Amino acid sequence: MPRKWNPMLPPRACDAPGCCAAGEFRAPRSRSHLNDYLWFCLPHVREYNQAWDYYKGMGPNEIEANLRNDTSWQRPTWPLGRLGGNQRFAPGFLRDPLGILRDTPLHAKRRAKAADPAAAPPELRAALDVLGLEWPLDQPALKTRYKELAKRFHPDANGGDRGAEDRLKDVNRAYSLLRQRLGAARVGLATAEAGARP
Repeated sequence: MPRKWNPMLPPRACDAPGCCAAGEFRAPRSRSHLNDYLWFCLPHVREYNQAWDYYKGMGPNEIEANLRNDTSWQRPTWPLGRLGGNQRFAPGFLRDPLGILRDTPLHAKRRAKAADPAAAPPELRAALDVLGLEWPLDQPALKTRYKELAKRFHPDANGGDRGAEDRLKDVNRAYSLLRQRLGAARVGLATAEAGARP
């Protein structure tokens, strides 16, 4: 255990061979013992620091592993969403007797959206945002908006711009999802109407 500084104790001697000066400045003994120190006078600590190379003797793979380990302060890490991070907390997990977490404006807005029967289903919200459409939606409005965006972001209309091409891919995916959903809803509605007829 390192000795704590005490003004009443005599100064420790410099660890440089043959030096009689006081060792006032600490330096790590080695890479594997960073908390074990040598004590030097000012000229010798400068000399030691100038010659110090933490990575000396390490191979490229060891250096890479060491740098990666340092970015997380030598603690284990894992991809986001693992260990249950992508699931909602059970109500009993967070004790919130005052309702501080439950009654924030953001949560109230989400509850209102979820309770609204005219609100878009959660799985379609991103697709609606991509196309700039509101829910409820019908097939003709979807088709008209798709044609408009397809013309705007087509690579031929944008000189082969990669950004426009990527945007068009997003538009195509969103259109496909919404078209399938609206088609399924129409089939379900027609079936329900046929079953209701005498």
